[in-house]
Amino acid sequence: MFLPPGFKQHSIATTLGQMVYYAPDASPWATPSTTEENRSAEGKAALEPLLFFHGFGGGSSAYEWSKVYPAFATDYRVLAPDLIGWGRSDRPARDYKIEDYLTTLTEFVERTCDRPVSVIASSLTAAFVIRVAIDRPDLFKSLILVTPSGLSDFGEDYTRSPFAQVVSTPILDRFLYSTVLATSFGIRTFLEQRQFARPERIYSEIVEAYLASAQQPNAEYAALSFVRGDLCFDLAHYITQLMIPTAILWGGKAQYTESSIGRRLANLNPEFVPYFEQIADVGLTPQLELPGVTIGLIRRCLSILS
Repeated sequence: MFLPPGFKQHSIATTLGQMVYYAPDASPWATPSTTEENRSAEGKAALEPLLFFHGFGGGSSAYEWSKVYPAFATDYRVLAPDLIGWGRSDRPARDYKIEDYLTTLTEFVERTCDRPVSVIASSLTAAFVIRVAIDRPDLFKSLILVTPSGLSDFGEDYTRSPFAQVVSTPILDRFLYSTVLATSFGIRTFLEQRQFARPERIYSEIVEAYLASAQQPNAEYAALSFVRGDLCFDLAHYITQLMIPTAILWGGKAQYTESSIGRRLANLNPEFVPYFEQIADVGLTPQLELPGVTIGLIRRCLSILS
């Protein structure tokens, strides 16, 4: 399960199926008044909710944040879901669209939280969260976003990339997924080339966790929708409408999404995106590459945005 000690699995129903999430419900974190079961029975929780949403890519899941979210379990009601199509959540056999994730992200917040929430999210999911926050500002208190990108920002068209073109070929797409992407070699290559600045920071547990998610039944549907570019959009068209206090963290060596894109996005809305920090010597997932640094920066951002 690759869960930190004291965290247990729960789920809520969405329009696309059951969405699994993880919360601190056992020693050393939980007390009788803070477990998810008692929270549901009482209809409220004493601790302020703090949500962690993982990004997209081969084998993505809530594991992406598992080295970070335990650090907040004594002060917040931490919730870390596997998005629909990923991890242990339901994985309907469908071509996923942007609206699928805007809808299920909204439903997750509505059905797990009784007050405006602070959300921490990464990459494409962080871009989706911006769009949800624009449509439903009542649900959010603050956003801390790691490398938020629609992957087609400022007029770039990801679907024209050679890899997206290859993966858009019927039959070949499933073959490539099963024989290349959803293998130990494919996962490690993906992590080295896209997620991490330093390959030596990738240890066996990370590869195993991504591989376990990538090999779940029907896991290829969401992954292929992502790599084909079906979920990409130009975030620059939306971020000016955001009215929730937001901080952006950006890996200084993030592949395909350079920090200059992040600064341009932040500069489009300086009133509500007052904080931008480039993290040196990390790639797209500083939460796995340098979790201690990421924890410190999140704490700083929570303080600034409050």
